[in-house]
Amino acid sequence: MSEHPREHDLDALRPSLEALAAALRRRGWSIATAESCTGGLLAAACTHLAGSSDWFDRGVVSYSNQAKTDLLGVPADLIAVHGAVSEPVARAMARGMARAAAVPLALSITGVAGPGGGSADKPVGTVWLAWGGTDALQAERLQLQGDRAAIRWQTVQAALARLLAAAGGAGDLPPSTPT
Repeated sequence: MSEHPREHDLDALRPSLEALAAALRRRGWSIATAESCTGGLLAAACTHLAGSSDWFDRGVVSYSNQAKTDLLGVPADLIAVHGAVSEPVARAMARGMARAAAVPLALSITGVAGPGGGSADKPVGTVWLAWGGTDALQAERLQLQGDRAAIRWQTVQAALARLLAAAGGAGDLPPSTPT
């Protein structure tokens, strides 16, 4: 078996999803996601859990730059100056998703999953996450290793962890076990 589950093995994420669901329900929050390189894998993971309609509002796959602009309100000049895989664009995606969905917590993902598309400044495995509401956002650059499936899987795991912490439920997650 490979070192990461296959993308369709969403049951492997159940402990994280259940902890996230519990934390969001306690706060009465819903979340929304804006995904690029993961192509909706985070939304699929969230909606894999029965009852997720209590806390998952919507997800947008904004794979192209035009979709980022049209669906999330990311200014085209921001993408032109910084590139789609950048902190400013990740922040604009999350802010646009939070505004469009009117949720207190949104998370965006933009990155280079490979195998091509990387550059010296943004090699394959470069992923930006941004999360928060319309006013206060956090962002983080990840530099992940592996093939396309591994990068997408690791990104979803990281995104779930950031959402859980933002919802105030980090203590709900059982200790991870080495793989």
